[in-house]
Amino acid sequence: MGTPDIYIGLMSGTSLDGIDVAAVSFNPKLKLIATHSEAIPERLKQKILQLTQPGDNEIDLMGLVDIELGQLFAKATNSLIHNQGLDKKQIHAIGSHGQTIRHRPEFSYTLQIGDANIIAENTGITTVSDFRRRDLAAGGQGAPLVPAFHDQIFRTTNRDRILLNIGGMANLTYLPAIATEDVLGFDTGPGNVLMDAWITQAKDCPYDKDGAWAQTGNCDEKLLNDLLQLPYFHEKPPKSTGREQFHLSWLSRKLKPYSTAAADVQATLLDLTARTVTDSINKYIPSKTFELLVCGGGSRNKTLMNRLQELLPHNKVCTTDDAGIDADWMEAAAFAWLAKQCIESSPGNKPSVTGAKGERILGAIYQT
Repeated sequence: MGTPDIYIGLMSGTSLDGIDVAAVSFNPKLKLIATHSEAIPERLKQKILQLTQPGDNEIDLMGLVDIELGQLFAKATNSLIHNQGLDKKQIHAIGSHGQTIRHRPEFSYTLQIGDANIIAENTGITTVSDFRRRDLAAGGQGAPLVPAFHDQIFRTTNRDRILLNIGGMANLTYLPAIATEDVLGFDTGPGNVLMDAWITQAKDCPYDKDGAWAQTGNCDEKLLNDLLQLPYFHEKPPKSTGREQFHLSWLSRKLKPYSTAAADVQATLLDLTARTVTDSINKYIPSKTFELLVCGGGSRNKTLMNRLQELLPHNKVCTTDDAGIDADWMEAAAFAWLAKQCIESSPGNKPSVTGAKGERILGAIYQT
């Protein structure tokens, strides 16, 4: 059958909307071979959410969830292999992002769980995980990591590009057309995390499909300006963030002085995501003429995409579908690539993005 060519990427992000599994070939260029989405049981999701905030008995809970997630990641991988009839001999390695439960770069630590020992044991495939901490050890933020992948796949000499991933958090990558210019990238702030949390509380619905509910409301400009005062939005890159900052309790505290209608809160949160993205572009990205390629769950929010286009009237806003890679599978493909980089002893970070002292090989290898 030849030498192994396929890498599998596993991604479970801050949105907790499921585990994305992508089988990818990189010979000679990226090809998305097969995909699978595995739901996270509600009971497990609640345990993960519990671990993202301080609480009681955290170590025991983390240990149990670490095992359960490892088993679920392995199940998701095996489901893709079985459903697509893939030959395990052709799969070189699995790259597992893991589930982030704490990201505190200000204290030089980040923590992802989902035991890679269990993934390797239950799939019979070498697994690479723990991608972020080596970058932190080198003085970086440990995030975002996908810009190095974006640089390899999407950079072109024809035009400046910005890749925007809208998952739970939103992060962007600036890819200048001039090859000698540095790639830039950072987390702009919340992506879907606050919108999802609010609609779950208000309507017992996991997300606002197409941004339909937000579209029925009106942005509360006073509330929006209050939210925009958060110091994170005014910090210079490199920077990264997570649920430690953006969560329902924080939002509830900010809403106390207001009597904003529920749909108007949703509209305001959508505008918060759009504004923090476009404000970041206008402030930190040197190019004024670029193509904005959007991926992640937020790329399917029509109201959000329209708002981004309104705020960037002179630039094309579209999804990465238009550039040849399905927007829903971008991050899973990125961690397949990061596994490949690790296996080949090649660097996986971008110091110009994370602030690390230099390029580093990322990830720990769990061999079979």
